[in-house]
Amino acid sequence: MPLQQGSARARQRTVMLVGIAVLLAALVLAVVLASLLTHGRHEVAPQMLKWKDRGTTKNLQEVILGRCYNYITAQHPELGDKDCLKIWESLKDAFIYKNPCNITPEDYQPLMELASHPVPCNKSLFWSKTGDLAHRYTKSNQNFLTLEDTLLGYMADKISWCGDPSAPGINYESCPKRSECESNPGSVFWKMASKMFAEAACGVVQVMLNGSVEAGAFRSSSIFGSVEVFNLDPDKVSEVHIWLMQDIGGPQSESCSGHSIQRLTSILEERNFKIICEDNYRPVQLLQCVHSPDHSDCRLCTNST
Repeated sequence: MPLQQGSARARQRTVMLVGIAVLLAALVLAVVLASLLTHGRHEVAPQMLKWKDRGTTKNLQEVILGRCYNYITAQHPELGDKDCLKIWESLKDAFIYKNPCNITPEDYQPLMELASHPVPCNKSLFWSKTGDLAHRYTKSNQNFLTLEDTLLGYMADKISWCGDPSAPGINYESCPKRSECESNPGSVFWKMASKMFAEAACGVVQVMLNGSVEAGAFRSSSIFGSVEVFNLDPDKVSEVHIWLMQDIGGPQSESCSGHSIQRLTSILEERNFKIICEDNYRPVQLLQCVHSPDHSDCRLCTNST
């Protein structure tokens, strides 16, 4: 009898050991399969979308925060109650992990509300194809402000950003051009900021256009021609002054009597604005002459015989 009990116990131990071995083998197999599946998922993970324009500006967060703090502390301390961290977060939330061709105005609405501020009457200066000259002028004459002289424009000037559905959610390699898709982060941002800048304008507003552009100084496809001009409020804006600037020594493609200026004048008159157009507004032309002081266009007076 004891002999039979011993052999029974031996068989039980053998069965248990076999069961444990099978269980361990199953566990090892499961781990191997999980590893293979995980490895496979990494290999087929979606790649960053590729576009034709430059990618997100390096150190974007630091750039935005630095510009924001500089603007509200050194340049415009009256705006010191603005929360730069919230402004950065709202900008990031507008595009991170999103397809950069599917950005909507609603994505930027929180940012617009956080960063907006009043623009004094008679100070708004709009521009098209004269960006460098317009910004040089507002730096030398504090009586005028372009969009890029507001907090929103100052933070975003000359930088780029876009997201991607794949990690880390920001594409530093490439972003879409406007020709690739209209609803990209940059285009939607500047259209919204431009609309808000135009809506805030009051009193006399200035528009600096380029009379040396062969295609015409006023272009309906430009931000000014497609967004800003239609968002000026006739109840708030008393006059529109057009400064038609020609390059010093450059082609004189158009004057205030030119076809595109007449088209702009018609649009403004239909919206009940008063218009004044001036060829080569002298204060701005003098700024142009800093680079070409000896040119005949830059002579303050001429000798008469």
